[in-house]
Amino acid sequence: MTASREKIFEALGDPVRRYILELVATGEQPAGMVVAAVQQHTRISQPGVSQHLKVLRAAGLVSVRAEGTRRVYALDPAGVGEAQSWLAELVDPLAQFAQPLDALATEVARGQRVRRKDRAAGESSGRDVRPA
Repeated sequence: MTASREKIFEALGDPVRRYILELVATGEQPAGMVVAAVQQHTRISQPGVSQHLKVLRAAGLVSVRAEGTRRVYALDPAGVGEAQSWLAELVDPLAQFAQPLDALATEVARGQRVRRKDRAAGESSGRDVRPA
């Protein structure tokens, strides 16, 4: 597992951080609203919530933007996609080979068409065409 994936899954290991992700998954949330919602959910200080947000940012699971003096948090699709990608590899470890195999199948079919075309051209000209 890559370092970024390790950070992602370490971040996801904490229930408070998972709850924060659920909050920001509904849309952008100002930091104050995230803190208030988390404090209603569990006993935690504002600096504690800020630390969880910092871990989620470092893992690439949330992004933050400044809006005046406020900080607004949102789910980062790239980090979520990285987690989904790793999980998908567990379910279907051969999926990474699907596209190259499709390309190979296309090349094999192309070669078969060329050979059929060459055979048909040879038969119409009366030549003896044998497969290579």
